[in-house]
Amino acid sequence: MGQWYNDEDMSHGFFVPVIAAYIAWQNRDKLLESGMRPNNWGLVILVFAAIQVYVAGLAAELFTQRTAIIESIIGITLYLGGMPALRILSFPIVLLLFMVPIPSVIYTRITFPLQIFASQVAEFSLNLMGYAVLREGNVLELASQKLSVVEACSGIRSLISLGFLSLVYSYFFDSRVWMRYFLFIATIPIAILANSARVTLTGILSEIRPDLAHGFFHSASGWVIFMIALFILVTVHQTISRIIKATYPDAK
Repeated sequence: MGQWYNDEDMSHGFFVPVIAAYIAWQNRDKLLESGMRPNNWGLVILVFAAIQVYVAGLAAELFTQRTAIIESIIGITLYLGGMPALRILSFPIVLLLFMVPIPSVIYTRITFPLQIFASQVAEFSLNLMGYAVLREGNVLELASQKLSVVEACSGIRSLISLGFLSLVYSYFFDSRVWMRYFLFIATIPIAILANSARVTLTGILSEIRPDLAHGFFHSASGWVIFMIALFILVTVHQTISRIIKATYPDAK
C-alpha cells in the first residue's frame, strides 16, 4: 500500500505579527525623532483596502482579503506618520507578508517542479546508497512500499518558514541590509536540498522499518532537517562575514 510523504507545516505565521510588533516597538525612538507628518494619501490607501476587502469578499477570494489587512496598516502608518514613519516601519510591515498564504494558482505552479526535483534527488541518493528504487514522476517505489511525493511535501512551506527566519536573523545579527537579501536568496537552495534530503531519509527509514516513514518519526525528521537547514544558513552567514572581515578589515 502506498504511503504519502508529507511536509509538515512549520506554522510560523502565528509568530510573524509578534516579531513584527517587537521590531516596530524597538524603533519607537526613531519614530518620535523622525518628525512625523500626517499624509492624507494614507486615507486613499485605506479606502482602497476597504474596497478590496469588499470585492474580495463577494468573490470569496481569500488572498486579496488578507493582503488588504497589510495595505490598511500601510495606510494607517502613512496617514498618521507620513513617509518618515513608513520608511522606519517598512521592514516589520514587509514581514507581515509571511502571514499570508501563497495563492493556490501560484502555489500549484511552484510545488510541482519541487516535487519532481525532490523525487529525482531521492532516487539518485537511494540508488547511490544501494537501495533499489524506481521512480515514476513523483512516486518512488521501494522494496517495502511506495512513497508518493505529493504537493504537501514539495518543501515550499519549509522554504517560506526558512525565508522568514533568514530575514529576522539578519535583522538582529547583522546591520548590513544587503546581507538580508543575500541570506533570503540563499534559503532557496538550502531549503530545496534539505527537503530532498528529508525525502531520501524517509525512503531509508521505510526500508529499515516501514512504520518509520510516517507518524512521530516522520514528523521528528522534518523538524531535525529544518533545524539543520537553519544551522547551514547561520553557518553561511558567519563564513561570509569572516571572509569579508579578513579581506576588508575596515569594512563594517
